[in-house]
Amino acid sequence: MINESIAYLLLNIDKYYEAVIVHIEISLAAIAVSFMIAVPLGIWCSKNGSVSYSVINAFTILRIIPSLAVLVIAMPILGTGFVPALFALTLLAVPPILINTYSGFRNIDPSVLECAAGMGMNAGKILFAIEIPLAMPLILTGLRTSATEVIASATLASYIGAGGLGDFIFTGIGMNDIRILLIGGMSVALLSVLTEVSLTAVQHMVTKYQRD
Repeated sequence: MINESIAYLLLNIDKYYEAVIVHIEISLAAIAVSFMIAVPLGIWCSKNGSVSYSVINAFTILRIIPSLAVLVIAMPILGTGFVPALFALTLLAVPPILINTYSGFRNIDPSVLECAAGMGMNAGKILFAIEIPLAMPLILTGLRTSATEVIASATLASYIGAGGLGDFIFTGIGMNDIRILLIGGMSVALLSVLTEVSLTAVQHMVTKYQRD
């Protein structure tokens, strides 16, 4: 079966490359947008306890909604293709980064911040020189979780014409062709593993000073 899958892949290599590129583009876009939303929002929640519970719970509830359901709801408004897929995957990716950013900032020892303020550092310097570096391990953990979930869920983008490796998976299911299904499924699994390994390496480098 593996040999048959490889033979099919070689015959459709251009289509495969296109699917991989689209899958990566959708995933990277969703991860980038969710990171830009979740990190500032997590920082804001950590400094405004009165709203943190409501904001975090709201995004957690949104995460419970299946991505496919979000796609179906978004289609009448956003149409088909890249945009609704990006919207659904961003909703999926925000909560882990948001929660970990919030936890990372809340877990900082207040005495560290008091010392920094006593040394004459203003709020901006404290944020970028003290708080963000200390919270970074948890933020990156949330990013890793979001990235792997997004790559796996991006297969659903095929349902609304956005393309990606989901085309191979759902074509294989529809045609009852294990060769095509294996190509799509193994490719998504490989992308997830490579993403996890890469982000783990980045996290290891970024937090090296905390282990030395």
